[in-house]
Amino acid sequence: MVSMMEALVLTAPKEFEIKQIPVPGIGPNEVLCRVKSVAICGSDPGFISGKTAGVWPPHYPFTIGHEWSGVVETVGSNVTMWGKGDKVVGEAHNGCGICRNCKEGRYNLCLNYDNPKTEHRHYGHKDQGAFAEYGIFNQKCLTALPENVSFDIGAIVDAAGTALHVETLTDITPGGTVAIIGPGPIGLIAGKVARALGASRIIVIGRGPRLAKAKELGIATETVDFESQDAVKAIEDLTGGLGCDEVFECSGATGTLDQAIHIVRRGGKIGLVGIPAPGNMESIPNRMVVIKEITIQGSRANPNVTDKLLSMLAAGTVNFDDIVTHSFRLQDFRRALDTFLDRSTGALKVIVHP
Repeated sequence: MVSMMEALVLTAPKEFEIKQIPVPGIGPNEVLCRVKSVAICGSDPGFISGKTAGVWPPHYPFTIGHEWSGVVETVGSNVTMWGKGDKVVGEAHNGCGICRNCKEGRYNLCLNYDNPKTEHRHYGHKDQGAFAEYGIFNQKCLTALPENVSFDIGAIVDAAGTALHVETLTDITPGGTVAIIGPGPIGLIAGKVARALGASRIIVIGRGPRLAKAKELGIATETVDFESQDAVKAIEDLTGGLGCDEVFECSGATGTLDQAIHIVRRGGKIGLVGIPAPGNMESIPNRMVVIKEITIQGSRANPNVTDKLLSMLAAGTVNFDDIVTHSFRLQDFRRALDTFLDRSTGALKVIVHP
């Protein structure tokens, strides 16, 4: 084993560099992995900017990155499931395993979040992440990568799992109509997953090139451009006044929850995936929520779905090849980040190869 590795290191708000740092040592329940692919998440630019400094990241220097795949290099003394050479996909959340939520399988809502006395970890957020040649992860956070699924596709399973998680919580009506608000990478993936779970119509609400991409990729059966159309009226026309069976808010933008309440059918369900800015408060027509008997479901991360999603990918039930649009070496991370942020590039998921 080498003793040093290259890693993306945040040194201060808005400042980062590719540095040589020591390869970390492993604990008894941990696995050292050679990282093959890491996807830039929509949250990563915020971490780099320092807007959440002191929380995510908790300190400097720090290595971000939580959507990754790779190969097991060595394992801790208590690890029995994994061995050198195993291909794996990682999850960002490692629950403590002992609190009430973890015991109920809701480790994404671990009650010991950020408690150093437990094994709780939130990789790339609170704990060192995957934009590096090697990374250490608890054995509970790994899932085997099928032979016919590439490392690049494996790296976006963490993000794609958020779509499968919310659609598992809300259910998808077989043969029903789904509306997706926000055609970013998660919204487009949510459309693909909803179709795989039985939805017959996917109406995507958005604007610009990404809305066009939803149609181009065959994800949307219909699109609504909210800049040139009244989205609520458009959905009413498209559904004969009934509304959509499920609505998934994937943007976190102000006003979209109100929009979702207006376009969901009576007895329908709304899944919230997009994370609003801190302090954002929504004014909603709560009378309509009651009269229409609407279910509004919050959703965080991707617990208990990684193996399911990988099985769907291996079987060809879903395909994310067209969601991965760009790839770069770790040394070119600044160019990768610029590409991700520049909508004119057509970037959806940008992959970095350490």
